[in-house]
Order: sequence, then C-alpha cells, then structure tokens
Amino acid sequence: MKIYPSLTVCPQCDSVYRYRPYTPGRTAVCQRCQAVLWRGDGSAAHHLLPLTIAAAVTFSVACISPVLQVDFHGVNNEVTLWQAAWALSSGETLPLLALCALFLLMAAPALQISLLSWLLLFARYRRPAPGFITLMKMLRWLRPWSMVEVGMLGFVVAAVKLSSLLEVAVGPGGWALAAAGTLIIIITRHDLHPLWALMPVAPDNHHE
Repeated sequence: MKIYPSLTVCPQCDSVYRYRPYTPGRTAVCQRCQAVLWRGDGSAAHHLLPLTIAAAVTFSVACISPVLQVDFHGVNNEVTLWQAAWALSSGETLPLLALCALFLLMAAPALQISLLSWLLLFARYRRPAPGFITLMKMLRWLRPWSMVEVGMLGFVVAAVKLSSLLEVAVGPGGWALAAAGTLIIIITRHDLHPLWALMPVAPDNHHE
C-alpha cells in the first residue's frame, strides 16, 4: 500500500489536495464543498502528549470516583459514572440502553485517549506506532461517538433538578469529568495529519 503524506482527501466529496501546514488561526477548506480539511493549530503533534496523559488521568478519576453526592435527611448516597449509566437498565429486559450509555460515556472516550496516547508516544521518537494505519482509522471512527460532554451536561441538569428536593453536591468524579471533557475536546480538535509523515514511503518501482 503506497502512502502519500503530502496529500489529503476531503472527507465529504473525496477531492484530493496537497497538504500544507498552516499558521495558527487559519483553516483549509475544500474548494468544492467547503468542508474543513485541516486547521492550523500552531503546535506539533508531540505537544499533544502531555494533554492526552492529563486527559487519561482525569478520566480515570471520573470513572472511579463519585460524580454526584446526594444527602436526604442525613442519608448520604454517592453516584459514580458507571452506576449512572447502568441505572438505565431495567430488571429482566436486555440492558441495551445501559450498554449504549456505557459505550458513549466511558468506552469510546477511553479508547480515544488510549489510542491517541499510543500514537503520540511513538511520534515523540519520530517513529510510527505499530498498527498505525488501523489506529488512525479507529480514531476517526470513534470521534463522533465520544459523548463525555453530553454526559457532563446530563449530570448538570440532573443536579439542578434534584437540588430543589435534595442536597446535591458535585463529587470528585464530577470535577474530574469536567476537566476530562474539556481536555478530550481540545485534543480531538488538533490536526493529526502530520503524523502520517512518520510512515515510510515505499519507492515506486516499475517493472517492464
């Protein structure tokens, strides 16, 4: 399979363009359909590694620590991200909705962070990670399925509604979820196209 790091394809209309790094604040768009091709973020791909590690730490805290703490007449109850998602399942029915919530709120973001960390760790040493092409395709596929910000908004709405009846406080997991959601949005907005330059380009041999 030949690799062309200098070329990029429009995700909407499949037009082919020559890639050129842009300065911060500039955005390259397709001349045919106006879809965004890449953005000039002004930072090399290896600068993302500390942010990705921070996202991994904060998201891990959000998954294991209480997101909300509820107090009702001296009776305290704590809700974790796992419990909140699994609460959507009901008795004897298939917990399909709960499984979807677990995937969108926990599995997809965790995979996104893990794959990006793996790629950036090798990119720091100017090497393509094992399984580079497959992992890049997986990252692109996972991008619309990571919905940490939606879950964060849901917890805010739930906390506001419950605050009129109960004493509700944000737990450590809630603050960690807010930090992780912000970091995930930041790292997923960066242009990963420069990573393709790490792939060795096979010589074009023609046999007559």
